[in-house]
Amino acid sequence: MLSFYPEREMIPHPIIMEARQIAPNQILMTYDQRTDLASATNVSNYWIRSNMGPVGIASVGMKEALTADNAIRPNMARITPADNSRMRYIMTFRVNAMAGIMYTVLPCFVNLEGMTGYRGENWSPFSRNMFIGR
Repeated sequence: MLSFYPEREMIPHPIIMEARQIAPNQILMTYDQRTDLASATNVSNYWIRSNMGPVGIASVGMKEALTADNAIRPNMARITPADNSRMRYIMTFRVNAMAGIMYTVLPCFVNLEGMTGYRGENWSPFSRNMFIGR
């Protein structure tokens, strides 16, 4: 019998472990491994989903597919390293998150340090990438 294990074929990549609101307009994101700085700080590699549609800091609603057109744009936010670990980043938005709205941080295309070419999602079922705006 032939078996195929797609997870064994996947390029190694970092997974977001936690996304937490640290200020009205800031999210601290923590990855499980050291990341490539350029891909981790490229806001176009991130989507913020909300249960109320694309409002406030959200770029996409609950049932919308992730596309290049609804990714976070440079005029909406910027990402900076939180420290020198290459695992912790702060996303700062031009507007505040709306209180009481559930947000989900969805990074894609973030590579491991020293690598390129990953074209998939950077979250897992174990990611704590949801928070309620305050």
